[in-house]
Amino acid sequence: MTTLNEKRADLLVRATDPFNGGPTLEQLNAGSITPNDAFFVRNHGDIPEINPSDFRLTVNGMLYQPLALTLDDIKSLPAHTVTATLQCAGNRRVELATIAPIPNELEWDQEAISTAVWRGARLRDVLAQAGIDAGAGHVAMLGIDEIAKDGETFGFGGSIPLAKALHPDTLLAYEMNDAPLPPTHGYPLRALIPGYIGARSVKWLSQITAQAQPSDNYYQSVAYRLLPPDAQDEDAAVMLGELPLISVILSPAPNAVLASGDMQVQGYAYASERAVVRVDVSCDGGQTWRVARLLGEAERWAWRKWETTVQLAPGQHMLVVRAWDSAAQTQPEQIATVWNIKGYMNNAWHRVPIVVR
Repeated sequence: MTTLNEKRADLLVRATDPFNGGPTLEQLNAGSITPNDAFFVRNHGDIPEINPSDFRLTVNGMLYQPLALTLDDIKSLPAHTVTATLQCAGNRRVELATIAPIPNELEWDQEAISTAVWRGARLRDVLAQAGIDAGAGHVAMLGIDEIAKDGETFGFGGSIPLAKALHPDTLLAYEMNDAPLPPTHGYPLRALIPGYIGARSVKWLSQITAQAQPSDNYYQSVAYRLLPPDAQDEDAAVMLGELPLISVILSPAPNAVLASGDMQVQGYAYASERAVVRVDVSCDGGQTWRVARLLGEAERWAWRKWETTVQLAPGQHMLVVRAWDSAAQTQPEQIATVWNIKGYMNNAWHRVPIVVR
């Protein structure tokens, strides 16, 4: 069973074995960078115990020169730092479950997201050492963890298109917020695939394979695929990669009872590789809107915090948020339009009911 020694005792726990949990609304709202002890955790098995001196990263497949790299080998490559938000594909699943049941999935609210400063070697530098064969189109990654499922035991894995693997911000990360990776987050080495669902940032990396097709690992070929509600069979399921535009209200909390007068409404918005250019807040369920203030400096792969001040009369109010990105795209209005059987990729308007006395 995963221990919680490296995590805050007040984390929101969605499962204990294996451990899965995330920060409270207050912790999410505390700053632009999530401390390691509050960063959300998505595990499918137990945390492996890895001796860094014994660690080897195997790099193989459609390459001219397969490699077996030590941690020191990877750290000898030019280091690169990326501030990036990771988000589970199931974030805000609990809202989708109000439309129809989503069995056998974690009931994430809005806490399956966090932001850190990551440091490591560029994946493309490792692939350049090995030399990529012209037929390669994807890069598969495999963790050293062991997951028992359907009578088999295997490591968590997934893949990304070769173009994403060669992006200068795609990392083999060994540091998180200026410290070595915590065991829960992939020590001693993990992938960091900014802008993609968290499942593609494979932890406890043991193997990288250049290949023609996407990975056949269960978590690429079966799980983390979106099946539209009207689809007739699994062949219609789409492999998940890039995250959608989202925005969430962090304060006030749902069903809060507040005094009348000036009130701060705060939250986050995220647009993957695109920039968040505007956040709109409504206090009447989406009938009228005001533009919120974007806080801090824009980071290419990170969320953007926002806030606005409102004055509300006594009564019940429905706060709503929607964001716009640099491609002039916004979010779907209703959660019913994004419902799917696995509860993935909910980016509908976020609604928070409150009462003002």
